[in-house]
Parts: sequence; structure tokens; C-alpha cells
Amino acid sequence: MPSPGARRAALALDALRHGWPVRVEGGAVLLPAETGFAAGVTAPRMLISAARAVTLKLANQREAAVPEAPVLIRAAEPFDLETARAVADPALDLVHPMKGPFAAEPIGNIETARAAMELARLAGILPAFLVEPALEGEVQDVSSADLVEWKDTRRLQIASRARLPVEACEDAEIVAFRALDDLREHVALVIGKQNGDRAPLVRLHSECLTGDILGSLKCDCGPQLHAALHAMADEAKAGGWGVLLYLRQEGRGIGLVNKLRAYRLQDFGFDTVDANNRLGLPTEARDFPVAARMLELLGVHAIRLMTNNPAKVAALREVGVDVIERVPHQLPPNPHNARYLETKRDRTGHLL
Repeated sequence: MPSPGARRAALALDALRHGWPVRVEGGAVLLPAETGFAAGVTAPRMLISAARAVTLKLANQREAAVPEAPVLIRAAEPFDLETARAVADPALDLVHPMKGPFAAEPIGNIETARAAMELARLAGILPAFLVEPALEGEVQDVSSADLVEWKDTRRLQIASRARLPVEACEDAEIVAFRALDDLREHVALVIGKQNGDRAPLVRLHSECLTGDILGSLKCDCGPQLHAALHAMADEAKAGGWGVLLYLRQEGRGIGLVNKLRAYRLQDFGFDTVDANNRLGLPTEARDFPVAARMLELLGVHAIRLMTNNPAKVAALREVGVDVIERVPHQLPPNPHNARYLETKRDRTGHLL
């Protein structure tokens, strides 16, 4: 049965992508700074991230330990949309160097504000809002409980499956997964014959348009994807099998446009972690319960996980996946991704 709460959350995400206002838990009306539109609209306050507040001298580093945490700010003059976008996007700092002065104000309902920031991330937009703008027209109401319903992985089901010979292995099957009220369609590629008596070699791969399709040298996503498929093909030749989970979580869950913003900040000298954080986005935003649900629907109960990241092993175990072995999956660097890999090693615990 469709969930009314999940439907409201889906409508709120759609509203934010279109630039329409939302209201969380019956609180203040929020207009997304990035996508919002309305001639001459202004608001006395903005909701921004703690990491962005640090760069605006409104918080200290300790307060921004959770970069995506919400901060409410006001200025001497009301914010219009042009000002709001300059405040929200650190990539515009060179274009709009003079900002403020601003002051931080107490947030009445912190959980409501956190839900608004998470909705922005899920919509793939900058986590920044005009608060109580002078607007006419409809507002999409949503609650934290609605968001919980939308994220409930029990709504994810197998939508279709078919034989799919691939370059690495002709004996392969693709399985598509879909949840009501969610436009993302995750897929699994099963390599070889599924065998319930033998734990498969499994790789979780988050969608990376630039690396998987365009051959970007800034990351190692494309080579890792293809090397994983060939490793699974070798496993199948030896009597085993493999499963590639291709998760529609571009940029580790921050979305394509925000990932490209992070790339631009990397061009300014920031590493991949700091670039995400300066945008007010978390370092890790992947939805591991989705991966667990996909494995459950495939009838996979124990796995040998291809990863260099012990935190990924721990995250999957926390959501009920029996990871019986971590299989290293390391590839040589190139001149463009060497710093990226060093950051993964030094700041996110990858064993490289």
C-alpha cells in the first residue's frame, strides 16, 4: 500500500528541486536558496549549514563538527535570492567576496531544521533556505515522520530482472529495484550462477557519472567498477559467483550537481572531504540499508565484501549484513587522483 507520509516526503523533494517552498512540522515556510524563484522575494533569516557558518565567522570548528548541522542567521537587511545564493555557495566566494555582517540566532526546533537540511541533500541542492519569505501560493507540508517513511527500505522491491551478458562475463543477470515515491532505480548485476551454499563476492558501487561513463581521472570509480566485475567473473569461473550492487547515490549521496561543486572547490585546493564539508554536506551520505535490502531480496545472507574501507564493513554489519570477509580492492593511482586516494587513506580510513 502507498504510504501517505512517504508521498508527502516525495512531494517535498520534488518541490525543492522545482524551487517551491516547503514547511516542516508546521513551522516556518522555507524557500530553497538555490532553486527558489519569486520576483523581489526577501526573507529576514536564512537557514544554512554549520560548515558554511564557520566560513562566515558565525561558528567555530567545534560547532561545525557535524558540517550539515543547521544554523539560523540574520543580517542587517533582508536576504534576497541573489544574496542568499552567494551566502549558500562557497564556489561563489571569489565572485561575491563581501558578505555580512551576519548574526546567528537560536533555532526553536532543531529536529525540524535538521530534517529540512536532509531534504535539501536528498533533493541534490545546496542546504540553504530563506526562512519565512513573503510568498503567496501553496506550500508543501512535510514532517520528520514522513521522511522516515520515505526512507523505509521495506518499500523497495524487485521491479524486473533479465539476462544481461556483459563484457566481463556472458553469464550475468541484471535485477532492478524500485520503491514507490522514489525516482531512483538501483540495480544488481549477478555474475555467474547464484549458489546459496557459497558466499558471493560483493561490491557496493555508488553511481559515478563522471567516472563510470566519462572516464574521469579525478577518482578511481570507473576502474574499480570494471576491475570488480572481472574479479567476479574469475570467481564464477572457479565455481563461485558475484553480485555488484549499483546504488543510485551519486557523489556518495550528495547528488551530481553538488559533486561538481565539490570538484570546483578541489580546484581551489581543498581535498575531497573538506570540499564536501564546505558545501555543508556530510563526508559519507550513502544509504547502506538500501544495499542490505537489495541483498535480502536477492536471497543473499552472507557476503565477501570487496572494499578497502573497514567503515563500510562496519556499516553493513550494523544493518544486518553478514560480512564474513573483507577482500581488498586496490588499484594503482594516476597523477589526477593520487591526492584523492591519499585523502581516502588519511581521512576516511581506507586501507591503501
